[in-house]
Amino acid sequence: MPTTNDIRAAFLDYFAANGHQIVPSSSLVPRNDPTLLFTNAGMVQFKNVFTGQETRPYSRATTAQKVVRAGGKHNDLDNVGYTARHHTFFEMMGNFSFGDYFKAEAIEFAWTLITRDFGLKPERLLATVYAEDEEAAGLWRKITGLSDDRIIRIATADNFWRMGDTGPCGPCSEIFYDHGPDVPGGPPGSPDEDGDRFVEIWNLVFMQFFEDPPGVRAPLPRPSIDTGMGLERFAAILQGKRDNYDTDTMRALILASADATGQDPDGPFRASHRVVADHLRSTSFLIADGVLPSKDGRGYVLRRIMRRAMRHLHMMGTKETVFHKLVPTLVRQMGAAYPELVQAEGLIRETMRGEEERFKAMLERGLALLEDETGRLGDGRPLPGDVAFKLYDTFGFPLDLTQDALRGTSHAVDVEGFDRAMQMQRARARAAWAGSGDTATETVWFEARDTFGATEFLGYTTEQAEAEIQAVVHDGRPVTEAGAGAQVEILLNQTPFYGESGGQVGDTGLITAPGLRIAVTDTQKRLGDLLVHSGTIIEGTARVGQPVVASVDHERRGAIRAHHSATHLLHEALRRQLGPHVTQKGSLNAPDRLRFDISQPRPLTPEEIAAVEAEVNARIRENSPVTTRPMSQDEAIDLGAMALFGEKYGDEVRVVFMGAPEPGRAAWSIELCGGTHVNRTGDIGLFRITSESGVSAGVRRIEAVTGRTAEQAAVAADQRLQQIAAMLRVSAAEAPERLAAILEERRVMERQISDLQRKLAGGGEGGVAAEQVNGVGLIARNVGDLPARELKPLADSLRQQIGSGVVVLVSTAEDKASVVAAVTSDLTDRLDAVQMVRAASAAMGGKGGGGRRDMAQAGGPDAARADAALEAVRGLLAAPTAA
Repeated sequence: MPTTNDIRAAFLDYFAANGHQIVPSSSLVPRNDPTLLFTNAGMVQFKNVFTGQETRPYSRATTAQKVVRAGGKHNDLDNVGYTARHHTFFEMMGNFSFGDYFKAEAIEFAWTLITRDFGLKPERLLATVYAEDEEAAGLWRKITGLSDDRIIRIATADNFWRMGDTGPCGPCSEIFYDHGPDVPGGPPGSPDEDGDRFVEIWNLVFMQFFEDPPGVRAPLPRPSIDTGMGLERFAAILQGKRDNYDTDTMRALILASADATGQDPDGPFRASHRVVADHLRSTSFLIADGVLPSKDGRGYVLRRIMRRAMRHLHMMGTKETVFHKLVPTLVRQMGAAYPELVQAEGLIRETMRGEEERFKAMLERGLALLEDETGRLGDGRPLPGDVAFKLYDTFGFPLDLTQDALRGTSHAVDVEGFDRAMQMQRARARAAWAGSGDTATETVWFEARDTFGATEFLGYTTEQAEAEIQAVVHDGRPVTEAGAGAQVEILLNQTPFYGESGGQVGDTGLITAPGLRIAVTDTQKRLGDLLVHSGTIIEGTARVGQPVVASVDHERRGAIRAHHSATHLLHEALRRQLGPHVTQKGSLNAPDRLRFDISQPRPLTPEEIAAVEAEVNARIRENSPVTTRPMSQDEAIDLGAMALFGEKYGDEVRVVFMGAPEPGRAAWSIELCGGTHVNRTGDIGLFRITSESGVSAGVRRIEAVTGRTAEQAAVAADQRLQQIAAMLRVSAAEAPERLAAILEERRVMERQISDLQRKLAGGGEGGVAAEQVNGVGLIARNVGDLPARELKPLADSLRQQIGSGVVVLVSTAEDKASVVAAVTSDLTDRLDAVQMVRAASAAMGGKGGGGRRDMAQAGGPDAARADAALEAVRGLLAAPTAA
């Protein structure tokens, strides 16, 4: 019996042998279709190839594509576990022709593979065609020998495929397997077609028209082929089963669930084991592709899937966290085909464990409330909507989980009442909002938030993605479109652009479409989870509902990432060097620099700065992985995580781990942070502190650069050193010693000059000569370039030499006037040095001055009036009151 892995490999090898390129499965998060929540078909990654927007180096391809159908129009979540063929996650195998072969070859490839290579009996098979596609019917007869009664014509849209309202489209054919007359059900197109006897195994889409406008079709110049075969369904047939959950892979997961819970795999909890097995796959693959549980968007759908599985585990009596323990079994089953599972196993297990711990804490209280409420209801009465909303709002129960918990009872949920309660909460949130922006503008974003929900942020894993314009705001008002030259704010349903928060600046880049080009100059967060792109329409017209491509400025984002990541290492290095009192007080993470404010009572010494810089660069050279995990805030703090200044945290946080683990610590640096970061510490490149300064009492600011900016700073510093060395006529290595010698020589010369200036100012070798003004001895001199700091010592020396009298000195060094007055002690009862310097200062255009009656100092802006200042003092002494 072939295993599921054997079947997948055989399928791909068959088409590879027939000239097809084996293309790896694309991510479950589609990058090229903004209308999709998850990748839901094999052709999704080739959509732009089919429309002609993209070319590939091959014209034939084959894939085994990961698919999730748990939201939007393809939502199988409620049926999973209770039917034989519903899954949230499955694999879709397919072969594709991009203008190469068409119907005949596609039919022949399919028929040969399933009858010759996989050995299905032709008499067990039948085909459907679109009623108008006589060409396909004729080819089925010719190539396969099927009789007309086993080529069923379907007149409905079930057998006519469309990519959208306009675009490529065409008829399709489906291959069905007949389980035999002992199984209830009729052939496709019959009243009993929903039975289990006839099972569709392969759909062949013949893309031969282009429809635009709707209803008007023209032949495509290069018709193409898109096929899809569900691996689980096909494996069930080849393994002789009628239920997908009885195939080898699914059965292994079911047995793992049974072993972990201690419950019979085929007993009363059979459906629960199937739910767990299916949801284990969708959960693990989504996390491996970068989706993490959250309150909105893809993360919310993931959380619904996880919690549904966890509730079934709880129903089976588990007391501890169990879900994450099943991951190794899945990795053994599917890791060889999908290596991303192996790479992300640690993240998957940790995410599951944390989510289950949080959910278990809420589950018992929520189920108790549900039991109390349903106990008060009469048979058949629905659960009130406000109760269902309380379960959602308080206990984290999605609506569908409450509905699932009531499955098998006589109670439904009042969905309309639930929706009313949700609207009331939104109204309360709007009333409580205390935004700082313009009221009208805030109203615009509230309405957008109510209409569209949160923006899906893709920027942790990509810098480019397709999106759809949800809103265009021009001059503060929503408009349906805006043309070239308009300054606009654009809201997309999903975006790789990071909105400014947590110290990290917003992204810039381009939003484009055929004929449209918008230069995004900033991205901001509005109302906490709307990402709004501000910019200018350079070309074309932006319209609501328009599909676009959002592209982040890669080089700028990379530089921001490096600076942001470096702050994590800097924070930890500062705490280890200075002590645990160091906490972040503010930050800026820009493309050209980082700024980091910390609680620190004193300046850092040069040695401390050098040690911190060396420590950060050591962690960069270590080149360890940078990983993130979602967890509760309490869990993060228990791990030693630091919270970043300015961030608002809810019950769930994103924790960033950098640096190699240490004894008792999961990583060298552990911080709560919602920003973007490098993949490995080595991606930072180089770290260089450029300044350290005070901001306010107890707060120091460190500025630094990383990567290319740090390299440029190092090169510039080396160039300056080489210039200095050349000027000193020594090598760069000798420059510090030579400069120190020159500075010492200068200090000696300055002392010598100062001594000479003092002697000259004091009268030289001939001693002190004082003039008499109103009977008072006066030494009044303009000492020129004598430094102002020398005035008081010189005035005191002259005062001692004069015996009795007044000394007034004015310096004009560096074009700044300074005046000092000194009065001998026998005259201080009637003469005041403060009055003298104030008079002198006023003469030089200054104000004030201060000191004591025996010694005072002042200044003035006009050094050219130094002599006038001396005359002002003479005038003060000559006044009759001075005698």
